[in-house]
Amino acid sequence: MTTRGKIVLGALIVALLYFGINKVVSSGLVFKKAATESVLLNSIELPTATAGARSTTVVPLAPLPGTVAVGKGSPIVWEVMAWNSQMAGMLANGGPRTTQGSSMAANGLDMQIVRQDDVAKMQADLVKNALDLQNNPATPGLLVSIMGDGLPAFSAVQAQLEKAGTGLQIIPYSVGKSYGEDKLMGPKEWLDKPKAALGKTIACYLRDGDQNIALKWCADNGLKVNPDETTYDPEAVNFMAANDFLAAAEKYIIGKPEARTKVVNGKDTGVKVDVVADAVATWTPGDVNIAKQKGGLVNIVSTKDYSNQMPNIMVTTKRWYQAHTKEVESLITALAVAGDQVKAHPEALERAADISATVYGDRDKNGAYWLRYYKGVSEADRNGEVVELGGSKAFNFSDNLTLFGLNEGGTNIYASVYKTFGDVQSKLYPKELPTYEPLDNMLDLTVLRKLQGKYQGKTLAPAETQQFAADDEIRQSVSRRAWNIEFNTGQSSFTPAAERQLSKLFDDLVVAGSLKVAVHGHTDNTGDPQRNQQLSEARALAVEQWLEQKSASAFPTGRIQVYAHGATEPVAPNDTPLGKAQNRRVEIVLGN
Repeated sequence: MTTRGKIVLGALIVALLYFGINKVVSSGLVFKKAATESVLLNSIELPTATAGARSTTVVPLAPLPGTVAVGKGSPIVWEVMAWNSQMAGMLANGGPRTTQGSSMAANGLDMQIVRQDDVAKMQADLVKNALDLQNNPATPGLLVSIMGDGLPAFSAVQAQLEKAGTGLQIIPYSVGKSYGEDKLMGPKEWLDKPKAALGKTIACYLRDGDQNIALKWCADNGLKVNPDETTYDPEAVNFMAANDFLAAAEKYIIGKPEARTKVVNGKDTGVKVDVVADAVATWTPGDVNIAKQKGGLVNIVSTKDYSNQMPNIMVTTKRWYQAHTKEVESLITALAVAGDQVKAHPEALERAADISATVYGDRDKNGAYWLRYYKGVSEADRNGEVVELGGSKAFNFSDNLTLFGLNEGGTNIYASVYKTFGDVQSKLYPKELPTYEPLDNMLDLTVLRKLQGKYQGKTLAPAETQQFAADDEIRQSVSRRAWNIEFNTGQSSFTPAAERQLSKLFDDLVVAGSLKVAVHGHTDNTGDPQRNQQLSEARALAVEQWLEQKSASAFPTGRIQVYAHGATEPVAPNDTPLGKAQNRRVEIVLGN
């Protein structure tokens, strides 16, 4: 036998011995397999990875919470909408009432979770709780969860709370976010032709997160919006008021017309018209109901695109928050532990879905239903059109450091979200929301910073980050908008007036965190064409550099692409000063 043959034969023998021994061992005939001991983590610390560079931090599976109420601990009531972003909170509690073996129980809390879809009732309950606490400090504290972008409008309750001697306070921790679940559903032609939405009507719950998706899409595509839900403007996108997100879907499904007065350029024409819901802004199970009961609508844009728009934000009163700092820290710790479990282990997520089904109380929607639409699925509607339904994500501790800008070089993403939609709602509805509460008056990051310092230098489960391929072009655009960013004449440097527009652009793009950004530079036709081409590129690059320098975390490598067009794509005649000004522009295209 040759030397090479001996080597091959030896390798085969070694392989057979290896796999044979492993087969015997794994059978349990020789050695009994040791049971993997699961532990309930009562802190955010995780084991340090010791393997090679390709290894990842693994969160050990903790015992799932029991079903028997613990019956002791600091009492808290948590009002929630039927919303899949709360999976981590459901697991943390173990049931509608805190159960034995849950992370809430381990941290000394006794929480009652109550479904409440009515935002106005949430506001009223907070005011009542503030008064009850004033009369009896032992009253259980009340937390309510709302869509983060809806907080500016929700903060209108501040006036009532101030009469009760307190104010609104944010719990500086989010249990998760909508990631596709909340969406604008409309006719398929809107995808390639957004202007087809002019003269159409969107049903939604007004001045809340779902309407915000529609409003941002309209703004990003330069579509005029009619804020008066009692009139009809054929040259704008109109809205139809619904009592809640499910009622919005129902308005489209039933198709009952509403009588409106037609307006043109803000003036009453005296003409009466009937309008129906042509589109809907809603969330699961509203989107599922539309697909299964009627169909005909597709996803125009969702929180999968505007991925930072809708974190689950928990609010309470300053009266309770300031008197219960220990409980707030325990709450955050319990939610962080559960967040890691839900994100890392299918068993934990499945249990959280079962708890959600019990809390939400819909007889036709079991745990498997909520689990299915938490993950997000593509299904054919009644007309055979494939639509994306559902989609949410749970947050862990590291995700919250990212959300509130506490990681190194980070940006307070939530501050951008809050300002963006506060400004939009205040502009559209000055009577209902003449102003909104400054975020700094409600958000105190002291507790989160304290926990961050406590675990400094220890391995934490990482936050999810968005990855972008630098050479990956936008295939499907979501929006295109021209921004009036002023540059110094013949230069790529910004004028002082440009700073305000750049700041608005920054907040706008932070909200749409999962979308690629294409910056298109344009000039008028003054001067040499080649020089204009170079100038348009330099100006587009200046915008890119400004955004990336302001936040490397919000604009990682590959997210922004730059295109230069010179004077080749005018939007107005170049024979007037006004036309030239319109042609000197930067267009922002968002897409996948």
